[in-house]
Amino acid sequence: MTFKNTGIYKFISQTFYLYWDGFRSMTLGKTLWTVILIKLFIIFAVLKLFFFPNYIHEKVAKGSEPAYVSSQILNRSK
Repeated sequence: MTFKNTGIYKFISQTFYLYWDGFRSMTLGKTLWTVILIKLFIIFAVLKLFFFPNYIHEKVAKGSEPAYVSSQILNRSK
């Protein structure tokens, strides 16, 4: 029995072709997906760079990050 003969392969391939056919026939949907992807890029890439600095890197030496995080979690839980 090969992987191509299993039900999982058939399910995955049918699901893929369902979405493939759906996206191929879209007109307005492609534009909307482009807008969504641009917004996600802005949220996760640009905003992280400017508004979420890496505090652990600033406060702790390299290699002791896990110990710092665990000590902070334990101290805040008390």
